Amino acid sequence: MYSLGLDFGTSGARAVVLNDTGQVVAQAAYLYAGQSCTAEKAWVKALWSLVEAIAPKTRVYITRIAINGTSATMMLCDRGGNLLSDVLMYNDARARAAQPEVAAIAPADNPACSATSTLTKALWLYRQLCLSEKTEKTEGAAVKNGVYIAHQADWLAQRLHGQAPVTDYHNALKLGYDVTALAYPDWLLSSPIAGWLPVVLEPGSAIAPIDPNIAEYWGFPKDCQICTGTTDSIAAFLASGAHRLAEAVTSLGSTLVLKLLSPHPVSNQAFGIYSHRMGDLWLVGGASNTGGAVLKQFFDADQLAALSAQIDLSQPPCKLDYYPLNTPGERFPINDPDYAPRLTPRPKQDTDFLYGLLDAIARIEAEGYHKLKALGAPAAKRILTAGGGAKNPVWQTLRQRRLNGEVVAAIHTEAAYGTALLAKDGLAAFKQSKGAISSQKP
Repeated sequence: MYSLGLDFGTSGARAVVLNDTGQVVAQAAYLYAGQSCTAEKAWVKALWSLVEAIAPKTRVYITRIAINGTSATMMLCDRGGNLLSDVLMYNDARARAAQPEVAAIAPADNPACSATSTLTKALWLYRQLCLSEKTEKTEGAAVKNGVYIAHQADWLAQRLHGQAPVTDYHNALKLGYDVTALAYPDWLLSSPIAGWLPVVLEPGSAIAPIDPNIAEYWGFPKDCQICTGTTDSIAAFLASGAHRLAEAVTSLGSTLVLKLLSPHPVSNQAFGIYSHRMGDLWLVGGASNTGGAVLKQFFDADQLAALSAQIDLSQPPCKLDYYPLNTPGERFPINDPDYAPRLTPRPKQDTDFLYGLLDAIARIEAEGYHKLKALGAPAAKRILTAGGGAKNPVWQTLRQRRLNGEVVAAIHTEAAYGTALLAKDGLAAFKQSKGAISSQKP
């Protein structure tokens, strides 16, 4: 039997099908190509295009499907998935006016307190409905009449199972869901949007069988289960294969993102640090504004490859004290919105300049893991690398010098692959006890 993982990003969507042994048997990609990634119609077109791209002889063996979406991308819909509001993307700041209302009811270190969280957006939409409906009587009806908060992954899964939207506890974290108690907290159940809160299941849990009409049309088995999904960044972590305590993943993309498996949660809003539950473990994350975007400011891909190959690592360690940023402002491991980039002095040789940049980013990565440890996470013992920087062997060597743990490239980095693993096995790899976590209803 096969498992299908679907990844919905900002530029397009991807699909990966795995067999029982975790081997890829099919994959497909879809680019929005000028369509707005904020339009739900583009999502649906991408969904069916990906399904169509999978051969019928493969579809007939797919028994589990899961979807990931961008974190805190949400909307309001009814039980049938019909939209009752605009889609608010992960970075949509229209709702920031509701942030003080969130701060007044939520614990200070809760991820829901951010200006772009699901909860901030939901409370803002609630106020918009109140203004549009004008009367308290109608307002009450709107709150109680089958309105659901749905994340991008939830809404797309609803297209497949046809039941009321159901979410997972990764997406629900920024809604204010208590992932330690596996329940909605009292302060959220007392809020105006309590009637909108969706059922929360563990990521990778079966929600319902696929809609019979969809199964017949596309040739899926009638007992194919549509499962709860996750966020795009968690899906990429799952793809890496990291699953043991103190294993970590560094993403060397446009920015520098660290994720580390801890035995307990770590939270520090000042540094943007919060923890996702991963079965019996916790995934602690931090993100710096340094990374590949700074390198691209000075060198194109061909130059980076050619110059990296010329760096002589047998020479003494780099003495340049850079802090590569494109603009002022850093969030982790230093939290300073006015933190100034340090990119001078620039050596005469481009090779030396690149050496300084790569070594500086490696230093910041090491400082990031030290910061996580200082805040209560374990020391990283094994660090898997994802993102474009993972392909640069010189950068890997510089990082190995700075980091105490083993540094290796992740075999898989596609979020769709991680989501297919989630559909296949759930979070079993992160559990010491194999008991399932039951659903929680508001």
